Amino acid sequence: MPVKILYVFGFLLLAFTASAQKTRSELEKERASIQQEIENIRKTLNETTKNRKSSLAQLALLQRKLKLREKAVSNVNQEIRVINNDMYLSALEIRKLKGELDTLKAQYAESLVYAYKNRSNYDFMNFLFSATNFNDAVKRVAYLKSYRSYREKQAENIANTQNLLQSKIDGLKNTRKEKDEVLAAATKEKEVLAEEKKEQDKVVAGFRSKEKELNREIANKRAQDKKLQSSISAVIRRELEAARLEERKRQEEAKKLAAAKAAAEKAANAGTSNSNATKDVAKNEVPEKKTNPVTNTESSAPKRARSDFEMTPEGVISSTNFEKNRGSLPWPVETGTLVYGFGTQTLAGTPVTFVNDGYTIHTPIGAPVKAIFDGEVSSVYFVDVNTNSQVVIVKHGKYFTAYGGVTNPTVKAGQAVKTGQTLGRVVTNDEGVGELEFRLMIESKFVNPAQWLKSK
Repeated sequence: MPVKILYVFGFLLLAFTASAQKTRSELEKERASIQQEIENIRKTLNETTKNRKSSLAQLALLQRKLKLREKAVSNVNQEIRVINNDMYLSALEIRKLKGELDTLKAQYAESLVYAYKNRSNYDFMNFLFSATNFNDAVKRVAYLKSYRSYREKQAENIANTQNLLQSKIDGLKNTRKEKDEVLAAATKEKEVLAEEKKEQDKVVAGFRSKEKELNREIANKRAQDKKLQSSISAVIRRELEAARLEERKRQEEAKKLAAAKAAAEKAANAGTSNSNATKDVAKNEVPEKKTNPVTNTESSAPKRARSDFEMTPEGVISSTNFEKNRGSLPWPVETGTLVYGFGTQTLAGTPVTFVNDGYTIHTPIGAPVKAIFDGEVSSVYFVDVNTNSQVVIVKHGKYFTAYGGVTNPTVKAGQAVKTGQTLGRVVTNDEGVGELEFRLMIESKFVNPAQWLKSK
């Protein structure tokens, strides 16, 4: 009995573990996505090496490719675990079916022996005519029919169980073949990973012999980032000043209207009697409580801490709609490789460390740059007049998105844009590849796009 309990417990535990894992179809879909991104990086690297022998971007791409390759190896290992679980569950089910088949065969053999011992017509007639009355005889005939049906059903169950057992055995054989294929894929991925690590080490070794060039490239990257950050911050400051000025104007207009209304009421009340005026004053001295129109009680709901960009109903609506789509916003380009993420960036084997305040994405040259959400174009401008690269900033209430590295912009300041609308095309950077600098801000604070964009 303890052995059976342990067997059942192990089966249930394995089944629960298998259900908590990703399915094979999910893993295969994920692996295809990883391989596609690796292929995109390979194409971008080819474009990069045509123009320069080695660069920071090239090393960053190699580093990104290594991470993806490690992810691919992990993906294959997960698939192997899933296959092992499937094989174990299939083996348990085959064992169970064999036990059921043995039981069915034993029961069928017993029924055959019984039928053989009582096979003569004399026994059959004796069984019927020994009935005490007609109803008993009818019941005995029904019993004989049901017993015959039972034997036929037994034979049918045995045949079905045998077919199911064979199907499970064939399925297990196919799963073993699939496992061999996945193991071969895992071996290949590990071999490619080792080769790519050598490729990265070679590029790092090349940088060590070109320290001055590396430092110059680092300084250039930092200068470009600082210039972009400063220009975006300046645009948002201007927007903030304009919003505050507009609010002051609204307040002044409101004061003028209130003063005019008070003067009109004073003039209207000038001809009334002193007694009525006294009553009115007494009424006005009683403070009026603000109540909720639904519950008729004092409102205690927490108020939203408004930004200076939310002084109008439109601003509040735009901000709240943007917030509702947190984590599901589309990427600004359809295909691309994230070269530098948000925050502190380090490149393996080099002293390179810098802070990135957004996403640096490599994408095909001329690829369309799209708005990630509805909004209003705040500004379109050149960061450097010596280049063809422009920045498009879109306002979404108190949120801003900036798209640097845009050429031939198709929008202008003050224009309303929709999600997915093309803002321009990706420009070619100094290394001959398409590069987009994407930034996301809450007012003037740069935030991590990973928290807002949907996962790729």
